[in-house]
Amino acid sequence: MDSQKIGQRIASLRKEQNLTQQELADRLGVTNKAVSKWERGVSLR
Repeated sequence: MDSQKIGQRIASLRKEQNLTQQELADRLGVTNKAVSKWERGVSLR
């Protein structure tokens, strides 16, 4: 699965759970910027 598809999946799951990017970032222990990059498919490292 490529980065873009993974990012789309992260975005759709976040919306299903009605979470903001910041709420998801807090739950995962990452920065809001990381979640934003994931959703854009920039980098999943």
